[in-house]
Amino acid sequence: MARNKPIPRSQRLLFNRGEKISRNSPGAKDDVKNLSVGIMDMDSAIMYYFNEVIKPDITVNKEKVKVPCIYASPERWVSIQKQGFLRDKKRQVIVPLIAFKRTGMSRDDNMPVDKLDANEPNLHYTFQKRYSQQNRFDKFSVLQNIAPNREYYNVAMPDYVELTYEFKVWTSYIEQMNRIVEKINYSDGAYWGEPGKMKFRSKIDSFSDAISTDGERLITTTFNITLNGYILPESFNSQATTKKYLTPKKLIVRENTSKTLVDSEGKSLFAPGEAPGGGADAGGESFKDIFGISVGNTLTFTQGTGVTLSNSGIGFDGSAALTQAMSIGQSVATTATVEFNQVTASKLQLDSGTIYTSTGISGSLGITGSLQTSGDITVLGDATISGVLTAQEFHTTYTSGSIVFASGSTQLGDSIDDTHNFTGSLKTSGSFVLNGYSVNEISNDTTMADGSTTALVTENAAKSYVDSTAGDAQTYLRKQYVKSSASITNATTASFTAVTASAPTGYTTTNENDFIFFINGQYMEHNALAIQQKGSSLELHVHTGSIGYDLESDDEILSIGKFNS
Repeated sequence: MARNKPIPRSQRLLFNRGEKISRNSPGAKDDVKNLSVGIMDMDSAIMYYFNEVIKPDITVNKEKVKVPCIYASPERWVSIQKQGFLRDKKRQVIVPLIAFKRTGMSRDDNMPVDKLDANEPNLHYTFQKRYSQQNRFDKFSVLQNIAPNREYYNVAMPDYVELTYEFKVWTSYIEQMNRIVEKINYSDGAYWGEPGKMKFRSKIDSFSDAISTDGERLITTTFNITLNGYILPESFNSQATTKKYLTPKKLIVRENTSKTLVDSEGKSLFAPGEAPGGGADAGGESFKDIFGISVGNTLTFTQGTGVTLSNSGIGFDGSAALTQAMSIGQSVATTATVEFNQVTASKLQLDSGTIYTSTGISGSLGITGSLQTSGDITVLGDATISGVLTAQEFHTTYTSGSIVFASGSTQLGDSIDDTHNFTGSLKTSGSFVLNGYSVNEISNDTTMADGSTTALVTENAAKSYVDSTAGDAQTYLRKQYVKSSASITNATTASFTAVTASAPTGYTTTNENDFIFFINGQYMEHNALAIQQKGSSLELHVHTGSIGYDLESDDEILSIGKFNS
């Protein structure tokens, strides 16, 4: 019998049986689908969404008419661009109509996928099938200490792309166009596609309307749609997009030793007690998957500064067990007392509140004893001093409390432009000097009889004084009445039935300068007049030589002045 020539070892290393598992092996039903997505799938998703989801329609003669949606071939799109509309075989304008074409495709930079191997440009996502005919769990497998193998599938990662489409919609009336645009715009941002198949997210740009009057009056709306899709070809260089892998049930590793450890069936060949670690059954029938290995280059631990090893410098090669106990000079437990000569750290934290760093202390700090510093002290919070505070100079921004008693003189400010603000009451005993003037009293004397040069009056004293003493003066100043002469006794005298107002103390006595006289509407000069009070009558005496005319009985003389009433 002829025999086939064995495959060379170099070629056998390239052969991976895990990749040669049939997806349709007998007794192993494989219901995992081979995934693939193409450009036609995305074009079909748009066509399906318009015809089955959006379902554009218009109303003609109170009946709904479905608006067809077609994919425009290059020849048909050229005709649309040239004429502005589309005609049927009978040369009739097709309206209403929705036509679209794919205008471009570009990679989606937001979802980068780098293929490292140019000869096999696939990136895979691996997932495990939960249950299959090859992954059954039964009591027999448990008793035989056999781990069930697992079933894996590698799925190629797709290329993420952005496809752009241009749409044109034609209707006869704007009402019909509005109905179509409303339905399309409402679907913006949704995932378009058929149920049970791939779906792609869409984005609609702005709508632009136009009216065509070249032979046919049509309403045209143009808009673009961007589709976020992905491409996963059915095959690339005869490589499937979905592959099946099975893990082995049991893996036995053999090494070159001076004696065979296990036979071809995995059984121990040692006599009882001869195997490393002992424990083999009589007759060598027990399974031994664990065995000892010695290495030529040993692993050695050596103790260092502050650390002590129980077996310092002794190497470990795996032939015998080696225990290393590490210890330091003192206990460092959380409740232990630790002592160091010097500690260098970026910060020191005591308990959970106070932290010491190179820039300062955060938290509370209590000091028992004296504190002396040669630099400045800045307190960001409040400072409470229970004893005496001695300082050569104070600079304060705001004072909420002060010393109750203080001896000696105190000076606030050192220049005339300094400002000192006090909020609240100010109590002082002694004199108050303002710009060289001494004030030692704030008087509430309503009569102001003292006439003091060092007392300031209160508002009450000033008001009471004005109301009681200066009230007559205000009344006098407000008096201003109009009177008409009662009679003219001769050519020089006119009488008024009125009494002049009396001037209060301190004011000039009422005279003719406090009155204005008019004769027949003409002003009379004061230097030619004199007044005289006789009982209840006021007499006006005119110097006819100075004024240039005599008074007559029918003259009308008016006076405005300080009459009593």
